[in-house]
Amino acid sequence: MKKSIKNIVCILLMIVSITSYANSDYTLHTRKGSTVLTLANVKKGHQLLIKDTNFLVLYREAIAQNGNYSKGFDLTSLPDGSYYFELEKDVEILTIPFAVVANKVTFDKEKEKTIYKPTIRVVDDKLCISRLSLESQPMKVEIYYREVIGDNTALLLSEDIENTKIISRIYELSKERKGKYTIVFTTHEREFTEEIRF
Repeated sequence: MKKSIKNIVCILLMIVSITSYANSDYTLHTRKGSTVLTLANVKKGHQLLIKDTNFLVLYREAIAQNGNYSKGFDLTSLPDGSYYFELEKDVEILTIPFAVVANKVTFDKEKEKTIYKPTIRVVDDKLCISRLSLESQPMKVEIYYREVIGDNTALLLSEDIENTKIISRIYELSKERKGKYTIVFTTHEREFTEEIRF
């Protein structure tokens, strides 16, 4: 019964976190040859990137202040190909794909997507892991432990999770193993890393 209650609490915390950041509207329009991207409800420290299909970062900017962000980009100077804007927020990543062909830029609203990052919480000696994936993307979880004294690192757990939209796991941390834990998530062809001390 206690495990079920803790699972429900973790899921609720994840949903509240996700919905609190899900209000990121954007607009795109062309003005004098440049594409103006306007983002609403961004926070200082969020990352705006332009990447190609090989995940090569062509542009990176840290958002400087909370509120609305607007900037013009000359995307026509890019070589012909497929690209995307990426807004990396606290618990989600918004991707806005576009293509450049013969100095003409087109956006594909249908291929836009939001990737929700895995989140962790530590409650007492429990490690709660949550992730929402509307496409049921698989996720690999690896938990590493490093002793307080020394550099010995050990893989404690490796788990592949598939075919589920909402992932909620609770792992018990050993009170005898005080030190640094590194949690590595692999999903959506990306790797996310979180570190905790226990």
